[in-house]
Amino acid sequence: MTASLRFPAEWESQSAVLMAWPHAGTDWAARLTEVEAAYVALVAAITRFERALICVANDDLRSHASGLLAAAGVDLDRVQFVELPYDDTWLRDSGPISLRENQGFRMLDFQFTAWGGKFEAGLDDRIVVTLFERGIFQHARRERIDFALEGGAIETDGLGTLLSTWHCLHERHPNLSRADITGLLESSLAQTRTLWLDHGYLEGDDTDAHIDTLARFAAVDAIVYQGCQDQTDSHFPELQAMASELSAFKTPDGRSYRLFELPWAKPILDNGRRLAASYANFLIVNGAVLMPAYGDEADGRAAAVLGTAFPDREIVAIPCRPLIWQNGSLHCLTMQLPEGLIA
Repeated sequence: MTASLRFPAEWESQSAVLMAWPHAGTDWAARLTEVEAAYVALVAAITRFERALICVANDDLRSHASGLLAAAGVDLDRVQFVELPYDDTWLRDSGPISLRENQGFRMLDFQFTAWGGKFEAGLDDRIVVTLFERGIFQHARRERIDFALEGGAIETDGLGTLLSTWHCLHERHPNLSRADITGLLESSLAQTRTLWLDHGYLEGDDTDAHIDTLARFAAVDAIVYQGCQDQTDSHFPELQAMASELSAFKTPDGRSYRLFELPWAKPILDNGRRLAASYANFLIVNGAVLMPAYGDEADGRAAAVLGTAFPDREIVAIPCRPLIWQNGSLHCLTMQLPEGLIA
Protein backbone atom coordinates (compact mmCIF):
# COMPACT_ATOMS: atom_id res chain seq x y z
CA MET A 1 0.00 0.00 0.00
CA THR A 2 1.53 3.31 -1.07
CA ALA A 3 1.25 6.42 1.05
CA SER A 4 -0.63 8.22 -1.71
CA LEU A 5 -3.16 5.46 -2.50
CA ARG A 6 -5.54 3.89 0.03
CA PHE A 7 -8.71 1.80 -0.06
CA PRO A 8 -10.87 3.29 2.74
CA ALA A 9 -12.87 1.14 5.10
CA GLU A 10 -16.65 1.33 4.92
CA TRP A 11 -16.89 2.98 8.34
CA GLU A 12 -14.97 6.06 7.18
CA SER A 13 -16.87 9.28 6.38
CA GLN A 14 -19.09 9.08 3.32
CA SER A 15 -20.55 11.61 0.92
CA ALA A 16 -23.40 9.41 -0.33
CA VAL A 17 -24.67 5.90 -0.94
CA LEU A 18 -25.12 4.85 -4.56
CA MET A 19 -28.01 2.62 -5.64
CA ALA A 20 -30.32 1.97 -8.63
CA TRP A 21 -34.11 2.00 -8.56
CA PRO A 22 -35.92 -1.21 -9.62
CA HIS A 23 -38.38 -1.09 -12.51
CA ALA A 24 -40.46 -3.35 -14.71
CA GLY A 25 -37.52 -4.00 -17.03
CA THR A 26 -35.45 -5.58 -14.25
CA ASP A 27 -35.75 -8.98 -12.59
CA TRP A 28 -37.80 -7.32 -9.83
CA ALA A 29 -40.83 -6.96 -12.12
CA ALA A 30 -42.91 -9.82 -10.69
CA ARG A 31 -42.83 -8.36 -7.16
CA LEU A 32 -42.14 -4.73 -7.89
CA THR A 33 -44.58 -3.20 -5.38
CA GLU A 34 -43.17 -4.97 -2.32
CA VAL A 35 -39.60 -4.50 -3.50
CA GLU A 36 -40.14 -0.77 -3.97
CA ALA A 37 -41.48 -0.60 -0.41
CA ALA A 38 -38.17 -2.08 0.78
CA TYR A 39 -36.29 0.47 -1.33
CA VAL A 40 -38.27 3.32 0.17
CA ALA A 41 -37.43 2.10 3.68
CA LEU A 42 -33.76 1.80 2.72
CA VAL A 43 -33.55 5.30 1.19
CA ALA A 44 -35.46 6.75 4.15
CA ALA A 45 -32.87 5.28 6.49
CA ILE A 46 -29.86 6.36 4.40
CA THR A 47 -31.07 9.95 4.11
CA ARG A 48 -31.35 10.28 7.87
CA PHE A 49 -27.55 10.17 7.90
CA GLU A 50 -26.28 11.20 4.45
CA ARG A 51 -27.24 11.62 0.81
CA ALA A 52 -28.56 8.94 -1.53
CA LEU A 53 -27.44 8.95 -5.16
CA ILE A 54 -30.04 6.96 -7.09
CA CYS A 55 -29.71 5.75 -10.67
CA VAL A 56 -32.96 5.78 -12.65
CA ALA A 57 -33.56 4.41 -16.14
CA ASN A 58 -35.55 7.41 -17.42
CA ASP A 59 -37.40 10.54 -16.37
CA ASP A 60 -40.67 8.68 -15.75
CA LEU A 61 -38.92 6.41 -13.26
CA ARG A 62 -37.35 9.44 -11.59
CA SER A 63 -40.81 10.99 -11.10
CA HIS A 64 -42.27 7.71 -9.87
CA ALA A 65 -39.46 7.08 -7.37
CA SER A 66 -39.49 10.65 -6.06
CA GLY A 67 -43.23 10.42 -5.58
CA LEU A 68 -42.92 7.25 -3.50
CA LEU A 69 -40.11 8.75 -1.42
CA ALA A 70 -41.96 12.04 -0.86
CA ALA A 71 -45.08 10.17 0.23
CA ALA A 72 -42.97 8.37 2.83
CA GLY A 73 -41.63 11.66 4.19
CA VAL A 74 -38.11 11.25 2.80
CA ASP A 75 -36.09 14.48 2.64
CA LEU A 76 -35.68 14.84 -1.13
CA ASP A 77 -33.00 17.48 -0.62
CA ARG A 78 -30.82 14.53 0.37
CA VAL A 79 -31.68 12.53 -2.75
CA GLN A 80 -29.89 13.01 -6.07
CA PHE A 81 -31.04 11.16 -9.18
CA VAL A 82 -28.87 10.31 -12.18
CA GLU A 83 -30.37 8.92 -15.37
CA LEU A 84 -28.55 6.03 -17.01
CA PRO A 85 -29.34 2.56 -18.40
CA TYR A 86 -28.76 -0.58 -16.32
CA ASP A 87 -29.58 -4.27 -16.48
CA ASP A 88 -30.03 -4.82 -12.76
CA THR A 89 -29.75 -3.01 -9.44
CA TRP A 90 -26.84 -4.68 -7.60
CA LEU A 91 -24.61 -1.60 -7.37
CA ARG A 92 -22.30 -3.18 -4.81
CA ASP A 93 -21.00 -5.33 -7.64
CA SER A 94 -21.36 -3.13 -10.73
CA GLY A 95 -20.56 0.23 -9.13
CA PRO A 96 -17.16 1.88 -8.63
CA ILE A 97 -14.61 0.86 -6.01
CA SER A 98 -13.22 4.10 -4.57
CA LEU A 99 -9.61 4.58 -3.53
CA ARG A 100 -8.25 7.76 -2.02
CA GLU A 101 -5.33 9.12 -4.03
CA ASN A 102 -3.42 12.12 -2.65
CA GLN A 103 -6.14 14.82 -2.37
CA GLY A 104 -8.52 13.09 -4.78
CA PHE A 105 -9.83 9.69 -5.76
CA ARG A 106 -9.07 6.83 -8.10
CA MET A 107 -12.28 5.09 -9.16
CA LEU A 108 -11.63 1.46 -10.08
CA ASP A 109 -13.85 0.13 -12.84
CA PHE A 110 -13.40 -3.63 -12.75
CA GLN A 111 -15.00 -5.86 -15.36
CA PHE A 112 -18.52 -6.83 -14.31
CA THR A 113 -19.67 -10.16 -15.75
CA ALA A 114 -22.86 -10.67 -13.69
CA TRP A 115 -21.17 -13.15 -11.35
CA GLY A 116 -19.39 -15.18 -13.95
CA GLY A 117 -21.75 -14.77 -16.89
CA LYS A 118 -24.90 -15.93 -15.11
CA PHE A 119 -26.96 -13.00 -16.47
CA GLU A 120 -26.82 -10.17 -19.00
CA ALA A 121 -24.39 -7.47 -17.87
CA GLY A 122 -23.58 -5.25 -20.86
CA LEU A 123 -25.26 -2.15 -19.45
CA ASP A 124 -24.13 -2.76 -15.87
CA ASP A 125 -20.51 -3.06 -16.98
CA ARG A 126 -20.78 0.54 -18.26
CA ILE A 127 -22.27 2.07 -15.10
CA VAL A 128 -18.97 3.45 -13.80
CA VAL A 129 -17.93 5.11 -17.06
CA THR A 130 -21.46 6.49 -17.52
CA LEU A 131 -21.42 8.02 -14.04
CA PHE A 132 -18.18 9.76 -15.01
CA GLU A 133 -19.76 10.99 -18.23
CA ARG A 134 -22.64 12.44 -16.19
CA GLY A 135 -20.15 14.49 -14.11
CA ILE A 136 -21.12 12.91 -10.81
CA PHE A 137 -17.65 12.70 -9.29
CA GLN A 138 -15.16 15.43 -8.45
CA HIS A 139 -11.37 15.25 -7.93
CA ALA A 140 -11.49 11.72 -9.35
CA ARG A 141 -10.05 9.73 -12.19
CA ARG A 142 -11.36 6.44 -13.53
CA GLU A 143 -9.15 3.39 -14.01
CA ARG A 144 -10.55 0.50 -16.05
CA ILE A 145 -9.25 -2.91 -14.93
CA ASP A 146 -10.01 -5.84 -17.21
CA PHE A 147 -10.32 -8.33 -14.39
CA ALA A 148 -13.68 -9.59 -13.16
CA LEU A 149 -14.28 -8.47 -9.59
CA GLU A 150 -17.39 -7.44 -7.67
CA GLY A 151 -17.40 -5.09 -4.70
CA GLY A 152 -19.28 -7.65 -2.62
CA ALA A 153 -16.34 -10.04 -2.98
CA ILE A 154 -13.90 -7.89 -0.98
CA GLU A 155 -13.62 -6.29 2.45
CA THR A 156 -10.87 -3.96 3.66
CA ASP A 157 -9.89 -2.63 7.07
CA GLY A 158 -8.73 0.64 5.47
CA LEU A 159 -5.12 -0.02 6.49
CA GLY A 160 -4.09 -2.54 3.89
CA THR A 161 -5.71 -5.83 4.90
CA LEU A 162 -8.11 -7.42 2.42
CA LEU A 163 -10.63 -10.15 3.35
CA SER A 164 -12.16 -12.38 0.67
CA THR A 165 -13.33 -15.90 -0.17
CA TRP A 166 -11.20 -18.09 -2.39
CA HIS A 167 -14.18 -19.91 -3.91
CA CYS A 168 -15.59 -16.72 -5.44
CA LEU A 169 -12.36 -15.46 -6.99
CA HIS A 170 -11.36 -18.93 -8.16
CA GLU A 171 -14.74 -19.33 -9.87
CA ARG A 172 -14.18 -16.05 -11.73
CA HIS A 173 -10.59 -16.89 -12.69
CA PRO A 174 -10.11 -20.68 -12.72
CA ASN A 175 -6.89 -20.47 -14.72
CA LEU A 176 -5.13 -18.20 -12.22
CA SER A 177 -3.32 -19.38 -9.10
CA ARG A 178 -3.97 -18.02 -5.65
CA ALA A 179 -0.65 -16.18 -5.82
CA ASP A 180 -1.65 -14.61 -9.17
CA ILE A 181 -5.03 -13.42 -7.89
CA THR A 182 -3.60 -12.22 -4.58
CA GLY A 183 -0.96 -10.19 -6.37
CA LEU A 184 -3.45 -8.59 -8.74
CA LEU A 185 -5.89 -7.69 -5.94
CA GLU A 186 -3.21 -6.24 -3.70
CA SER A 187 -1.60 -4.18 -6.45
CA SER A 188 -4.87 -2.78 -7.84
CA LEU A 189 -6.53 -2.20 -4.46
CA ALA A 190 -3.42 -0.89 -2.64
CA GLN A 191 -3.41 -3.69 -0.08
CA THR A 192 -0.45 -5.23 1.73
CA ARG A 193 -1.95 -8.61 2.66
CA THR A 194 -4.97 -10.79 1.93
CA LEU A 195 -6.88 -13.05 4.33
CA TRP A 196 -8.53 -15.85 2.34
CA LEU A 197 -11.51 -17.82 3.63
CA ASP A 198 -11.73 -21.33 2.19
CA HIS A 199 -15.07 -22.11 3.85
CA GLY A 200 -18.49 -20.49 4.05
CA TYR A 201 -21.47 -20.33 1.71
CA LEU A 202 -25.19 -19.63 1.72
CA GLU A 203 -27.88 -21.49 -0.18
CA GLY A 204 -29.73 -19.10 -2.49
CA ASP A 205 -26.59 -17.01 -3.08
CA ASP A 206 -25.61 -16.90 -6.75
CA THR A 207 -22.44 -14.86 -6.18
CA ASP A 208 -20.28 -17.92 -5.41
CA ALA A 209 -19.83 -16.92 -1.75
CA HIS A 210 -19.34 -13.17 -1.63
CA ILE A 211 -17.58 -12.11 1.54
CA ASP A 212 -20.27 -9.51 2.29
CA THR A 213 -22.76 -12.28 3.07
CA LEU A 214 -20.32 -14.07 5.38
CA ALA A 215 -17.77 -11.94 7.26
CA ARG A 216 -17.20 -8.20 7.57
CA PHE A 217 -14.65 -5.94 9.22
CA ALA A 218 -16.18 -3.91 12.05
CA ALA A 219 -12.88 -2.26 12.99
CA VAL A 220 -9.22 -2.84 12.22
CA ASP A 221 -9.17 -5.53 14.91
CA ALA A 222 -12.77 -6.84 14.73
CA ILE A 223 -14.77 -9.06 12.38
CA VAL A 224 -18.53 -9.68 12.40
CA TYR A 225 -19.53 -12.97 10.80
CA GLN A 226 -22.61 -15.02 10.00
CA GLY A 227 -22.81 -17.99 12.32
CA CYS A 228 -25.00 -21.07 12.26
CA GLN A 229 -26.00 -22.49 15.62
CA ASP A 230 -28.37 -25.18 14.29
CA GLN A 231 -26.51 -28.48 14.03
CA THR A 232 -29.29 -29.93 11.86
CA ASP A 233 -28.95 -27.19 9.23
CA SER A 234 -27.06 -27.95 6.01
CA HIS A 235 -24.93 -24.83 6.55
CA PHE A 236 -23.65 -25.88 9.96
CA PRO A 237 -20.40 -27.67 8.93
CA GLU A 238 -19.26 -24.97 6.48
CA LEU A 239 -20.04 -22.00 8.72
CA GLN A 240 -18.42 -23.69 11.70
CA ALA A 241 -15.32 -24.28 9.56
CA MET A 242 -15.40 -20.63 8.52
CA ALA A 243 -15.59 -19.55 12.16
CA SER A 244 -12.50 -21.64 12.88
CA GLU A 245 -10.65 -19.97 10.03
CA LEU A 246 -11.58 -16.54 11.34
CA SER A 247 -10.38 -17.44 14.83
CA ALA A 248 -6.97 -18.33 13.37
CA PHE A 249 -6.53 -15.01 11.54
CA LYS A 250 -4.20 -12.45 13.10
CA THR A 251 -4.09 -8.67 12.88
CA PRO A 252 -0.93 -7.15 11.33
CA ASP A 253 0.56 -6.84 14.82
CA GLY A 254 -0.08 -10.51 15.63
CA ARG A 255 -3.22 -10.36 17.76
CA SER A 256 -6.35 -12.44 17.28
CA TYR A 257 -9.32 -10.54 15.90
CA ARG A 258 -12.25 -9.72 18.13
CA LEU A 259 -15.04 -11.85 16.65
CA PHE A 260 -18.78 -11.18 16.75
CA GLU A 261 -21.04 -14.05 15.69
CA LEU A 262 -24.39 -13.17 14.17
CA PRO A 263 -27.40 -15.40 14.86
CA TRP A 264 -28.95 -17.68 12.26
CA ALA A 265 -32.42 -17.00 10.92
CA LYS A 266 -34.84 -19.86 10.39
CA PRO A 267 -34.96 -21.09 6.77
CA ILE A 268 -36.91 -18.78 4.45
CA LEU A 269 -38.28 -20.59 1.42
CA ASP A 270 -39.78 -19.35 -1.83
CA ASN A 271 -41.59 -22.12 -3.71
CA GLY A 272 -39.25 -24.60 -2.08
CA ARG A 273 -36.10 -22.58 -2.84
CA ARG A 274 -34.11 -21.49 0.17
CA LEU A 275 -33.22 -17.80 0.27
CA ALA A 276 -29.96 -16.33 1.55
CA ALA A 277 -30.99 -14.52 4.73
CA SER A 278 -27.64 -13.27 6.00
CA TYR A 279 -27.33 -10.67 8.75
CA ALA A 280 -23.75 -10.01 7.60
CA ASN A 281 -25.10 -8.07 4.61
CA PHE A 282 -25.37 -4.83 6.62
CA LEU A 283 -24.41 -1.37 5.36
CA ILE A 284 -22.32 1.07 7.39
CA VAL A 285 -23.27 4.74 6.91
CA ASN A 286 -22.33 7.93 8.74
CA GLY A 287 -23.30 7.32 12.35
CA ALA A 288 -25.30 4.13 11.82
CA VAL A 289 -25.37 0.53 10.66
CA LEU A 290 -28.33 -0.43 8.48
CA MET A 291 -29.16 -4.03 9.27
CA PRO A 292 -31.17 -6.45 7.12
CA ALA A 293 -34.23 -7.73 8.98
CA TYR A 294 -36.16 -10.78 7.83
CA GLY A 295 -39.18 -10.93 10.13
CA ASP A 296 -37.45 -13.63 12.16
CA GLU A 297 -37.06 -13.80 15.92
CA ALA A 298 -33.29 -13.63 15.36
CA ASP A 299 -33.61 -10.05 14.06
CA GLY A 300 -33.42 -8.60 17.54
CA ARG A 301 -30.43 -10.70 18.52
CA ALA A 302 -28.63 -9.68 15.33
CA ALA A 303 -29.23 -6.02 16.17
CA ALA A 304 -27.77 -6.62 19.64
CA VAL A 305 -24.62 -8.22 18.20
CA LEU A 306 -24.15 -5.34 15.77
CA GLY A 307 -24.73 -2.85 18.57
CA THR A 308 -21.86 -4.47 20.49
CA ALA A 309 -19.59 -4.55 17.44
CA PHE A 310 -20.40 -0.92 16.55
CA PRO A 311 -20.97 0.73 19.95
CA ASP A 312 -20.85 4.29 18.59
CA ARG A 313 -23.43 3.79 15.84
CA GLU A 314 -27.20 3.53 15.76
CA ILE A 315 -28.47 0.16 14.52
CA VAL A 316 -31.37 0.59 12.08
CA ALA A 317 -33.31 -2.47 10.91
CA ILE A 318 -34.47 -2.48 7.27
CA PRO A 319 -37.12 -5.02 6.14
CA CYS A 320 -35.24 -7.09 3.54
CA ARG A 321 -37.35 -10.19 3.13
CA PRO A 322 -38.56 -9.02 -0.34
CA LEU A 323 -34.98 -8.43 -1.46
CA ILE A 324 -33.60 -11.91 -0.83
CA TRP A 325 -36.08 -13.26 -3.37
CA GLN A 326 -33.46 -12.11 -5.92
CA ASN A 327 -30.57 -13.59 -3.89
CA GLY A 328 -29.18 -10.46 -2.24
CA SER A 329 -29.85 -8.02 0.57
CA LEU A 330 -29.26 -4.36 1.34
CA HIS A 331 -25.46 -4.26 1.19
CA CYS A 332 -25.58 -5.93 -2.23
CA LEU A 333 -27.84 -3.12 -3.51
CA THR A 334 -25.67 -0.23 -2.32
CA MET A 335 -22.18 1.20 -2.70
CA GLN A 336 -20.83 3.82 -0.33
CA LEU A 337 -18.96 6.79 -1.81
CA PRO A 338 -16.24 8.44 0.32
CA GLU A 339 -16.57 11.94 1.69
CA GLY A 340 -15.52 14.57 -0.84
CA LEU A 341 -16.24 12.46 -3.93
CA ILE A 342 -19.63 13.94 -4.82
CA ALA A 343 -19.73 17.58 -5.88
